[in-house]
Amino acid sequence: MRGLECRQLSSSLRLTQAWRSSFRHSRPIRAFGSPSAYSTQVPPTTDPTAPQRQGPIYITTPIFYVNAGKSESNTIGGEVPHIGHLHSAVLADTLKRFHEMKGRKVMLSTGTDEHGLKIQQAASAAGVSEIELCNNVSQRFKELFDAANISYTTYIRTTEPRHIEAAKMLWNALLKNGYIYKGKHEGWYSVSDEAFYASTQVEELMNEKTGAKYHVSIETGKQVEWATEENYMFRLSQFAEKLNEWIEQNPNAIQPPSRKMEVQEWIRAGLSDLSISRPKSRLTWGVTVPGDDSHVMYVWLDALTNYLTVTGYPWKDTSEKSILEAGWPAAVQIVGKDILRFHAVYWPAFLMGAGLAPPRQVVAHAHWIMNNMKMSKSIGNVVDPFDAMREYGTDTIRFYLMNDGGLADDANYSSELIQGRYKKLLAGQLGNLLSRSTSQALNPTQRLPTQPEKFDPRSQPLLQKLQQLRQVYNSYMKQSQVSRASGAVFDAVAE
Repeated sequence: MRGLECRQLSSSLRLTQAWRSSFRHSRPIRAFGSPSAYSTQVPPTTDPTAPQRQGPIYITTPIFYVNAGKSESNTIGGEVPHIGHLHSAVLADTLKRFHEMKGRKVMLSTGTDEHGLKIQQAASAAGVSEIELCNNVSQRFKELFDAANISYTTYIRTTEPRHIEAAKMLWNALLKNGYIYKGKHEGWYSVSDEAFYASTQVEELMNEKTGAKYHVSIETGKQVEWATEENYMFRLSQFAEKLNEWIEQNPNAIQPPSRKMEVQEWIRAGLSDLSISRPKSRLTWGVTVPGDDSHVMYVWLDALTNYLTVTGYPWKDTSEKSILEAGWPAAVQIVGKDILRFHAVYWPAFLMGAGLAPPRQVVAHAHWIMNNMKMSKSIGNVVDPFDAMREYGTDTIRFYLMNDGGLADDANYSSELIQGRYKKLLAGQLGNLLSRSTSQALNPTQRLPTQPEKFDPRSQPLLQKLQQLRQVYNSYMKQSQVSRASGAVFDAVAE
């Protein structure tokens, strides 16, 4: 191999440091499919992480809800962390490590959402207090992220005093600006989603066994019931134009493009004012509405505020420079596609209503299916991430989630694919390339070769691909398209 070819291959290996630096040592495993082909054309980009005056890059995972379920290690109850939770965290962590390699200061927050009716009901059923259930489950999530080497800078819980203060501050800002009013609200309410739905957002179904009719949310499939109560309302209907401006002026504000189209369709269909409180006669486990002890905040208004809490909100110094230095607005907010509406419609509207900047980008990733079937507790095919990491190694699982996990389309989780990706991609391609490039036979001096005056013309296509790879890789990573970045690297390595 000519010197320049060696130098270009060594350069391509340095690109993989975003992967290797995000992994710890883990034991090898045992088998595959073929990697997808990825274009080496540089994708168009508007970088949400580009330096803006002062301040770090602020990346967030969703905060995870501690609502229902049990496991052998969690007998009290509460949410059992699954592979989808880990996917969100690893995606955010991989982006954090990438930007740190570029010399940027990066904040990464994760944590747990600990208020709401489902938690109140789960704690009652388990015979424990709400905070005891929350402590138990939140600790389990923290253990998962520590085991997976998630390099978070803040682990936030919505039961913390600092967060409750922030949630009340945001409420008061919305109230002061005239976006909160009290009124009678009625609609289709889902206990599971803790949300009201308009009639256009529900459909009637029939139980095939009993013939009984019931209604479900079209978006989530969760059962709903008609409810009427007096609540505090947020004037969401006034934010359609502002939300459209945010999206139009920031082409990559919502990723992938298919999710952006969903959000735009929701806005076009019309936005109704949003119920943002619940009466304490029905729900006591929540943040009390400032000035009204008979109501608690809607769990999503409470929960979404966590992203501000991490930056020290309410800020003592409200100058633009100080707020940027605190980390706001967030550069990239990672969420699952099932909570896109809350993060790409409600959240930016809340922020705009309070006079705050919306996030620069919301990335809504797809879900995982098992052997082409939706993961379900009733089917018994939900993947325990602790078991997966014990079986295959932490690094292998991290790589598999990033290489195969989709933004637009659901990804298939299977043991055969995990083993195959390890054997063919990590060991067979990347490992083999590293071994050959650093072998005594090929590189006896163990140094980067100097560029020769000329090289084999047959290597021109490969050299051109390697010369483009850095720009392609960086562009994909800046758009949070980690699987495409990985595909571009292995497409080049396979050459």
